[in-house]
Amino acid sequence: MTYRFMENEEKLILWFKDIKKEDVPKVGGKSANLGEMTNYIEVPVPPGFSTTSYAFNKFLDENKIREKIENAVKNINVENESDLKKASEEIKSAIINSDLPKDLVSQLLDSYHKLVKESNAEFVAVRSSATAEDLPDASFAGQQDTYLNVHGDDELIEKVKECYSSLFNERAIYYRAKNNIDTKTVALAVVIQKQIFSIESGVMFTLDVSNGDQSVIVIEASYGLGEYIVGGIVTPDLFYIDKKTMQIKRKVIENKDRKLVRLKEGGTKDVKLSDEEAKKQCLEDEKVIELAGYGMKIEQHYKRPMDIEWARDEDGKLYIVQARPETVWSNKDKIKTAENKQGVILSGLPASPGFVSGPAHVILDVKDIDKFKSGEILITVMTSPDWVPAMKKAKAIVTDEGGITSHAAIVSRELGVPCIVGTGGRGKKATDVIKTGDIITVDSKNGLVYNGEIKVEEEKEEKGSQTVVNEGMVITGTKILVNLGEPDLAEKTAKLHADGVGLMREEFIWANIGKHPLYLIKQGKADFLVDTLADGIRKVCAAFNPRPVILRFSDFKTDEYAHLEGGEEFEPKESSPLLGWRGSSRYYDPKYKDAFVLELKAVKKVREEFRLKNLHVMVPFTRTVEELEKVLEIMKENGLERNEDFKIFLMAEIPSNIILADKFNKYIDGYSIGSNDLTMLVLGADRNNDTLSSIYDERNLAVLRMIRYLIKVAHRDGKTVSICGQAPSEYDEIVDFLVRSDIDDISVNPDTVEHVRELVASIEKRVELEKDLNQKDEHIKDWEFPVL
Repeated sequence: MTYRFMENEEKLILWFKDIKKEDVPKVGGKSANLGEMTNYIEVPVPPGFSTTSYAFNKFLDENKIREKIENAVKNINVENESDLKKASEEIKSAIINSDLPKDLVSQLLDSYHKLVKESNAEFVAVRSSATAEDLPDASFAGQQDTYLNVHGDDELIEKVKECYSSLFNERAIYYRAKNNIDTKTVALAVVIQKQIFSIESGVMFTLDVSNGDQSVIVIEASYGLGEYIVGGIVTPDLFYIDKKTMQIKRKVIENKDRKLVRLKEGGTKDVKLSDEEAKKQCLEDEKVIELAGYGMKIEQHYKRPMDIEWARDEDGKLYIVQARPETVWSNKDKIKTAENKQGVILSGLPASPGFVSGPAHVILDVKDIDKFKSGEILITVMTSPDWVPAMKKAKAIVTDEGGITSHAAIVSRELGVPCIVGTGGRGKKATDVIKTGDIITVDSKNGLVYNGEIKVEEEKEEKGSQTVVNEGMVITGTKILVNLGEPDLAEKTAKLHADGVGLMREEFIWANIGKHPLYLIKQGKADFLVDTLADGIRKVCAAFNPRPVILRFSDFKTDEYAHLEGGEEFEPKESSPLLGWRGSSRYYDPKYKDAFVLELKAVKKVREEFRLKNLHVMVPFTRTVEELEKVLEIMKENGLERNEDFKIFLMAEIPSNIILADKFNKYIDGYSIGSNDLTMLVLGADRNNDTLSSIYDERNLAVLRMIRYLIKVAHRDGKTVSICGQAPSEYDEIVDFLVRSDIDDISVNPDTVEHVRELVASIEKRVELEKDLNQKDEHIKDWEFPVL
């Protein structure tokens, strides 16, 4: 469509077809971007028109309001909350109590009636569009008002005036002052647009706003109208789409327990959702990909990352309802990182990056914000515009509710204040866990809150991983390995003084995929599954290369698999999933074998295509030697056979693995003790049963005797033994026992690697000294089976 140049700039109304992005001074940022997309980008935009800045200035002049504005804001101290509030109320009152110019009313209603007739738009959305909003270098999104489901002439006129007055709310006045924008140079236009009656809606960023990663598109989605996302009332589903492959690389499905819907007679209504619907993915994958395609087109046209609002109409069609440049990451400095991260007490969505420590102040009601002091960390349920005075003084902000486009997230990014939102969606609410006066550390780059103060250092240019690892490393005879699940943490974890990865869990990758493997196969997406698995494994192997990475094949239980999308079709209901269809018993079962083969293809791809030969594998929960034989045969059929540079290990987590170790030894290179399940099965105590927590103890003598016996039998046949369960990460006495029992490797959680390495070194020295002095450890005899 060809743009029609407006010779007469003194227009009161302009339709989208007559607007382009350079018209910000005439129609504001929002209208300019809607016009640009309507005319030049092939994306669906609801039809509409805009009042102009000329119309706004004419309104001010005819009602003699301009002088009132200048007097109200002249010499104002925007840091003084009472002065700011007084000035805002004076200006807004003058605007609301004045009449729009007659010619503006006439053209406004004529255009409104035309829009209703031509687009069958019974209701319209009325949105503010300020000339200082949605600019490439300063996005003040959400400062001015938006009204949905507007119907009739009188309501339209009322909402236009309310939009005008919102240009002078406290937050807008404050931001203009802080960004040196002269109030006299700012005007406001109003968008009148066909109302999309959203069955789902949300926000899309063409980069990850939590860390500035421009390789992904991030989409938030929830049911109903979008106000509950921005207001932080619901925590939306979150999708990460890889720009190169245009595939969903990660998804986080939240509990969206309510939605805001429109009423046929006008207005909106809050609707409570059933538990089943609330926890369901609200937007299908194909629609997520379609949206991401629109996002790519918009970004490519503007040649910069964009912040985009979208909605899905009752007919199922997707629409782009707003777009603005993303500005937070344009000149972002490097974010601080922790030297030592222990004591995580909360996690949530990263909203505004940073790393700070300080005293927490829990405030549940906005009327108490006058008690909040500069330098404190604000802990609350969710913020709204009334909270801005406290947010300005906050060292960091942590909320129970909200997504990355909620009020707290948007404002904190604009203020440059570290912020984490939606902690309640991760199982713990900040307002429940944190008390006023607690000293906490907020790592909002990673969405984590720590107990106490943690020192930070600026990120330095990385050295080769091997150099970093060897620097200052305590040498031990027993290898210290690390347990790792999330591939995105691989580079960071590789900097630890670890000799490799003793347990890489696949489950994190599966959870990010979010779909049952057999369901993906049924959909014809087997290649996607292989590529996604291989990519996650590759990240870990590349970060640790040449140090070994031992991958444990998937070990979801039936109840865990059933929760993945499509899982209920393939998973039986079991009374005891921990003792049910899991581990090896799945791999050779005809009902699941095809999915296991895809895991093998991913391993082969990493080793052969990516040439990462430091990858080895581990078979979990294998009840009998015959089961292991079946699994190894399937591996052989798919090109994975044990040899000098490809090791196969067995998880020793069932008593039969240890009792029959002399038989299992024939087929494997070594064992990794899964102390969690082994303790459960030796003591007959369900590890998920709180009632038996006093009995369930990895330090029980029965468990220790089993471990010591396995080490002896394995070493007799030249097999290695490691441990990857939780025990050595928690109990120093277990580490002492393992070293004295001649275990080969100890694999622990990342936060305990350094401690365990130093502990092992001291124990090894003590053992040597005891040998020199001919001293014997009094516990050793007790650790042996009496008959042996």
